[in-house]
Amino acid sequence: MKAFLVDDEKLAVERLQRLLEATGRVEIAGASTDPSEALREIRQARPDLLFLDIEMPGMSGFELLEKLGPDQPLVVFTTAYHKYALEAFRVNSIDYLLKPVNSEQLERTLNKLERIRQGSEPPRDLHALLGQVREALERREPDYLVRVASRTGDRVDFVDVSRVTHFYAKDKLTFAATAAKEYALDLTITELEQRLHPSHWIRIHRSVILNIDQVKELHSWFDGKLLVRLKDGKTELHVPRERAAAVRAKLGI
Repeated sequence: MKAFLVDDEKLAVERLQRLLEATGRVEIAGASTDPSEALREIRQARPDLLFLDIEMPGMSGFELLEKLGPDQPLVVFTTAYHKYALEAFRVNSIDYLLKPVNSEQLERTLNKLERIRQGSEPPRDLHALLGQVREALERREPDYLVRVASRTGDRVDFVDVSRVTHFYAKDKLTFAATAAKEYALDLTITELEQRLHPSHWIRIHRSVILNIDQVKELHSWFDGKLLVRLKDGKTELHVPRERAAAVRAKLGI
């Protein structure tokens, strides 16, 4: 069974690929972080199964399927957002996986795929999927921060959270660091941790919260610690030994 993976987050693609390869049940026909390029590659590879992220810049997973046309593989959506699961009924989806995907979720989906391919289960098990969606939608999704405010005198700057490489506390103040500038905030590190999306952020130190999308390199350090280098080309952050395992797991290694 050949599978193709599409997700704009490279780390998510690499994690899912490792999980699939570990099962020994799936051949990876290809993977892409660019939905436009993925269209051409999917047509060439002709996979049996497509693992597809829903929310991607430039083209959503649903838009990709529309462009792909009627000759489509079986689709498993991967998403961190429950609200998108409901729309999966409108396309030829067999299941959906909530991020971060784990091996238990994946095994259940692969078992379902095998039943479908053997003809013992219809391709669109809408009743079962509806139950999953209803259960997911009943769990209220937290109101995660998309921007933070920084006050300087009478001026207020608004900073998109996606631009922030990390938040840190120093001298009883909290700062949002971007590649270009640092902004002082009124929020504490603990308040930020509770209001940032856990799929993209992790507290790597009692005074630092890291945007995992901004990680360029990860290095083992002495005494079980880690050194994180960010994409801004200048920032290095240290992870204490007691948090190293959680950071490795979040980054999929």
